[in-house]
Amino acid sequence: MIERSIVSTPRAPAAIGPYSQAVTAGGFVFCSGQVALDPTTQTFAGGTVEEQTRRVLENLGQVLEAAGSGLERVVKTTVFVADMNDFTKVNEVYAGFFDTAPPARATVEVARLPKDALVEIDCIALVR
Repeated sequence: MIERSIVSTPRAPAAIGPYSQAVTAGGFVFCSGQVALDPTTQTFAGGTVEEQTRRVLENLGQVLEAAGSGLERVVKTTVFVADMNDFTKVNEVYAGFFDTAPPARATVEVARLPKDALVEIDCIALVR
C-alpha cells in the first residue's frame, strides 16, 4: 500500500475549505489549486491577472518546497482562467517560472473561481 502524507506550510495560503495544500504519495506531490491569496493576510495579492498569476506560482513554489520538491520538478499543471482573453498575459508570467523544460499543461476557461479569482493553478510534481 502506498503511504500518503499531508503537506501544510504557513508560507502559502491556508486551505479555504476541506482540503490539504498538497498530498505526497508514490514519489509525487499533488498540489491543490492556488489562487492569489497572500499567505499572511489571506487577502488577494494583486488586482491584475499578471499579478495574480505571479502570486499563484509563488504560492505553489512554497507548497512544493514544503513537500520536498520545487517548481523545477513539476510534471503537470492545470491553469484555470476566468477569461480566456487573459491567456497571453497568464502565459507571459507562467513562462518566467518555467523557462526551461516546461511541464505538461492544460488551460481551461471557467465560469467562476473561488473568491472571484482571475486565475487558479494546480500541479503535480516529483518529490526530490
